[in-house]
Amino acid sequence: MTDYRERHAGLIRRMLLEALEREPSYTAPLQLLQDALESHALAIGLDRVRTEVAWLAEQGLVEHQAGAAMLTQRGIDVALGRADVPGVQRRPPGGIIGVGTSLLAQRLRGEG
Repeated sequence: MTDYRERHAGLIRRMLLEALEREPSYTAPLQLLQDALESHALAIGLDRVRTEVAWLAEQGLVEHQAGAAMLTQRGIDVALGRADVPGVQRRPPGGIIGVGTSLLAQRLRGEG
């Protein structure tokens, strides 16, 4: 079960970075990040979003304050697949855009 949880956390973290990378200022409120995850069938609570953003901040991938997150240059590199960080799922070619929920579920289970 831990392996699944680690993959799930890695996917959520990558999705958060990709959502921030798509924002014009690389900054977004946590609620918008939660909505972005939900639009890709990753429905999690706002507390979990805060926890994952705090983890990303500890890794130097985002700056987090006042209910918002902003990508750092290192975070941009990871979001675009130019760098890897343990605990963040590597970006597949083309990112997550266009990936159906069944393929997403396969990836979470380690089948895809």
